[in-house]
Amino acid sequence: MNVRQYEYALTVAEEGSITVAAERLGLTQPSLSQQIGALEKQVGVRLFTRTRQGMTPTVAGRAFLAEAEIATTASRRAFTAARAADGDLTGEMIIAVHMGLGTRQLPRALGELRRRHPHLQVTIHEEPDPADMERLARQGTLDMLLVHDVPPGCTFDIHTLGTESYVAVLPQDHPLLRRHEPLLLEDLAAEGWVRFKRTSKLDEYLAGLLSGHGLAPATVGRASQISTAVRLVSEGLGVTIAPSSAIPDGFERLTRPLHPALSAPVIAGVRRTPGRAESALLDQLNRQHW
Repeated sequence: MNVRQYEYALTVAEEGSITVAAERLGLTQPSLSQQIGALEKQVGVRLFTRTRQGMTPTVAGRAFLAEAEIATTASRRAFTAARAADGDLTGEMIIAVHMGLGTRQLPRALGELRRRHPHLQVTIHEEPDPADMERLARQGTLDMLLVHDVPPGCTFDIHTLGTESYVAVLPQDHPLLRRHEPLLLEDLAAEGWVRFKRTSKLDEYLAGLLSGHGLAPATVGRASQISTAVRLVSEGLGVTIAPSSAIPDGFERLTRPLHPALSAPVIAGVRRTPGRAESALLDQLNRQHW
């Protein structure tokens, strides 16, 4: 049994199809089927159920795949460490990001890093729910966090990069857009609100903010992305509050500052023994204007 076999099984699970997985891996379908069959024989249990809809992991298969993901990640890290010792940053860096924080500063920092190290790959988990965050941390697959508050039980070293300001977003031609002074939350109390998915930190922040001011405005819609929420607001669905750096280009004219000003810290978490890639990215993030 080897790491390559783990990767075969993980790819089949992701694609749900031997044929599609074989194309992705550059193998023939019979060859991949033989590899999966050989792996199941070595493990001694069925890892997949074969149905008309495709390949579905069994209960035993799901348990196996969880450990296989850890093993393949460890293998990639070993490869990365060896290449890094020779002066090249390569392999995969995995980052979990709270909604909004991956919009501008992180892409800029990653772009600069990859221009210097073109073999480096990045996987970003945007707004993982608490269960996913806990799973990623437990499996040891995360290299960095970019968050507003530190998750419970986090063992990463914490670095405060700056603060993220929040703005009100209003529909086009809304009367409040003509006001020059900052808006109060109470100015928006009678409006319908576009909120965010309930498991997100941003929606948790908004819920606490409104509750703290004794407000309970109607929720008229929810979005999983800030850009979607802003576009819904622009078309008159309601109002919202969002991080200023996450407002899509061209929609800044629909925003107004708030009084009192709202902001949240921007926090990077890195492993206590970070690799050169994480250290280099942290340095680039520290150079950004937050």
